[in-house]
Amino acid sequence: MSKKEFKTFDMPWEKVYGYVQSVKNGDTIWISGQLGHDSDGLLVEGMENQFRQTYANIKTLLAEYDATSDHITEEVIYVTDMKTGFEARKITGKEFYGQDCIVASTIIGVTELALPGQTVEIKIVAKI
Repeated sequence: MSKKEFKTFDMPWEKVYGYVQSVKNGDTIWISGQLGHDSDGLLVEGMENQFRQTYANIKTLLAEYDATSDHITEEVIYVTDMKTGFEARKITGKEFYGQDCIVASTIIGVTELALPGQTVEIKIVAKI
């Protein structure tokens, strides 16, 4: 039987809301919806920059399990502005995944996300 492992960023909202940033069970990693905050918990400005920071946070979590973006099988993206989000993802997706960008991806427009000023959230599933 496999044992669940988990990682956090020690952000205040993790304990308040009651969750961890990622869970690994067996060969699968689930990464909770990530957002574009730095190590101090401050959101970066602009949707494209939030995409980049969100992917950087995902990369950090994957590295904790000796995984990379090549291990990602699915991403679900939530954006507060679909047109801007779609354009930003076209650029930052290739930066993060490479030119081939081989990942199952869904982008969903929402009216609001968890934090004031948050424009992007990305949930990940990876297999190692």
